[in-house]
Amino acid sequence: MFHFFLLHLCLRKMELLPDLWKEDFWLPPGVTWRDMEQLADSDRPRPQDLLIALPLALGFVALRYVFERFFAPPMARCLGVKNRLKVTATPSPKLESFYTQRSRQPTQSDIVNLMLLCGKTQRQIETWFRRRRNQDRPCQTKKFGEAAPFMHFHLLGLLLYFFLSSSLQRSWFWDHRDCWRQYPVQPMERAHYWYYMLELGFYGSLLLRISVDIKRKDFKEQVIHHLATIFLLSFSYCANYVRIGTLVMLLHDSSDILLESAKMFNYGAGWRKTCDTLFVVFAVVFLVTRLVIFPSKIIHTTLVLSMEVFEPFAGYYFFNILLMVLQALHIFWAGLILRMVCKFLKGKLEKDERSDEESEVEEDEEDKGGEENKDQGGDCYWEKSKDSLNSRLSMLTNSCVLNNLTNHRSSVVDRMRKAQ
Repeated sequence: MFHFFLLHLCLRKMELLPDLWKEDFWLPPGVTWRDMEQLADSDRPRPQDLLIALPLALGFVALRYVFERFFAPPMARCLGVKNRLKVTATPSPKLESFYTQRSRQPTQSDIVNLMLLCGKTQRQIETWFRRRRNQDRPCQTKKFGEAAPFMHFHLLGLLLYFFLSSSLQRSWFWDHRDCWRQYPVQPMERAHYWYYMLELGFYGSLLLRISVDIKRKDFKEQVIHHLATIFLLSFSYCANYVRIGTLVMLLHDSSDILLESAKMFNYGAGWRKTCDTLFVVFAVVFLVTRLVIFPSKIIHTTLVLSMEVFEPFAGYYFFNILLMVLQALHIFWAGLILRMVCKFLKGKLEKDERSDEESEVEEDEEDKGGEENKDQGGDCYWEKSKDSLNSRLSMLTNSCVLNNLTNHRSSVVDRMRKAQ
């Protein structure tokens, strides 16, 4: 019975499949798929071309694995990237079960219950959870290995696009009204085709690796961004919005290169000035491209100027809604960047605002190192305390002796003066 139900469901989907490519959804009123057939097969986008994005996504996943395994470590050593030493938590099945199944940061009532369950003090339980969270914290090499391929992809994508394409010589690159003239009979260059396929494959690989990549504070926003980008690229390609879609990708890649480059140098030792310079340039480029050019040029073009050529339709609203979603994410990330800029001007910038809770570890891990040393080795801690106490006592003794000698000398001089 179940097999008959699946067969019936598949037949219903096959009947609805032609409605998915209904012209009213994808094309403006009065435009049909046959209008695009006036172009040669090599000059027009076809929906079946998007199928190549899946093997490209798998290829990017394999390429990233090879890069992180063989190329990222030597690059990290050249830039002086070093991993911090981590103190592993002592094995405790009960605490481990609570950590993996319930919460990584127990509340005060949870700690009280765990004290009764495990027979440990509050300090020992807090230390155990702090060390356990620190074990899951991604190391600097892993962060570097994630940022480096992103930077190289955006850089190579832009270089290949500008070398293979003559878009800078096209009128629509500067005059955005030309993005809609003679639509849909607009030939597509091969550089645009490969640029689209590579971008789709790249963002598809990000979704495939989302479970193993570092989870940052803006994890949900990143997932929304990737999905919106994939839908935006797919729709713009099928509907032959290639010109405006190319402009959107160029705006995003221009600032992403600087962001990933700043991350790479931030993880290295002795590259603080380079990282700060790249961060300042990135902040300026991001704010200008995402908050000024994107809404005033791109969204204005798709929302207003396109209406000079055709009337609104379903795809028009779908396309602009996706652009609005991207703009909302731009505003969210601009807020984080401005917070970092304020800290940078005050000289308090130490890390990326997106990364303060990459693995939900406490920020004061380093500040509490002394307390961990107490639990880790009592003898070593008391030896250091005794040495520091002895040194302070000796300094105090010396100062007292010097003060006594000075007072005694002054009193002797006063007596001699009176005797004279």
